[in-house]
Amino acid sequence: MPASLRRRALLAAPLLLPGLAQAQGGADWPNRPVRYINPYPPGGPTDTLSRLYCQKMSELTGQQFVVENRAGAGGNVGSEVLARSQPDGYTIGLGGIATHAIAPTLYPSLPFDVEKDFTLIAGIWQLPNLLAVHPSIAATSTAELIALLKANPGKYSFGSAGSGTTLHLAGEMFKHLAGVDMQHIPYRGSAPAQVDLMAGRVAMMFDNMPGTLALSREGKVRPIAVTSLARSPVAPEIPAISETLPGFDVISWTCVTGPAGLPRAMVERLAALTKRAVQSADLVQAYFNQGARAWDIGQEEINAYAHAQRARLAPLIRASGARVD
Repeated sequence: MPASLRRRALLAAPLLLPGLAQAQGGADWPNRPVRYINPYPPGGPTDTLSRLYCQKMSELTGQQFVVENRAGAGGNVGSEVLARSQPDGYTIGLGGIATHAIAPTLYPSLPFDVEKDFTLIAGIWQLPNLLAVHPSIAATSTAELIALLKANPGKYSFGSAGSGTTLHLAGEMFKHLAGVDMQHIPYRGSAPAQVDLMAGRVAMMFDNMPGTLALSREGKVRPIAVTSLARSPVAPEIPAISETLPGFDVISWTCVTGPAGLPRAMVERLAALTKRAVQSADLVQAYFNQGARAWDIGQEEINAYAHAQRARLAPLIRASGARVD
């Protein structure tokens, strides 16, 4: 090779190596345990569903996917941890409607930029929420509950897993569309809110479906309606709020997320593995048993969906008056 060509090849080599390293990093990822940030407390539905996903990913890769709960501020604390982590594929986490669609409008300021600080990779699950009341509440339907609340403005409270969650927003949307007055009581996760609901310390609760549905089937709470546009196939006997309040639709959706700057090859590898996970018969069934639907949606689709959700929910959040300072 002529000396001039050898010099050009040597000069070009450093430019090629980063891309080569990224491709190799994607091909052999993961070769050590992966940290999965769940920005919600342990014991709740997101924790259960996240652990099922991580278990399946561990089976597919032969490496441990370790759930780390970093709760607080409606998911914003854990999301900030994820946004500031190294983009090496060994810290990933849970994103979704609360952090990537609701928070930008609900909070006057955030410690991250949902558009710039994350890599949304693939869908994991969708989950309707359930409105349930304490058995002492004299209402068995959405219409009866609205009538009770209108007759007693400000008397009743509703619990949620925390300010800024879809469960909080579902309650605010219910207040706005039904024209009722009730107080929001935020908890640090679903589990303590469920305890107070069963004890009658809060009158009602918007919760992810799995836990509260189980309590309702044990007779400990009374289910009123689901927050999805249509009834859930998991519990088709429970009406949708939209049957009384047309257009009411607030569901939880989630995706596996990483910090900005993840190498493309690694994103593609993680997306492909997640697709295999959410298409696997055992995970589909496990999610169904929890009231959730495995959600097979790729990177382009999840980014477009998140953007559309932000645009749809922003005016509803503003109209409801919901705000977390």
